[in-house]
Amino acid sequence: MADGTLSPASTREREALAGELIGATIAIERSPGLHGGPLAGTIVDETMHTFVVRFPGRSRARRIPKAGLEATLLLGERSIRLRGDTLRVRPEDRTRRVLLAGRKRSH
Repeated sequence: MADGTLSPASTREREALAGELIGATIAIERSPGLHGGPLAGTIVDETMHTFVVRFPGRSRARRIPKAGLEATLLLGERSIRLRGDTLRVRPEDRTRRVLLAGRKRSH
């Protein structure tokens, strides 16, 4: 979500997303930053608002905005549906936010 909160996810998905995404394969179905249909590549860098993805057969990596991104993230043997808006946080803050999103707060 745009305010930095994360949508509900299963415990396994939260744990997977809390880890490092660099090096993971991403299959992008829709992105305002890409034209020409679905593409798959490897995440080589991440910022608060973008992924930098290297696509096979292309000489340069592309900066893909997280806003409006719909993709599938392949982490090991896990396949996780991803909406980029839910990950619009600083990569170093993602671990804390993702893991805390699944916990119920006690008053």
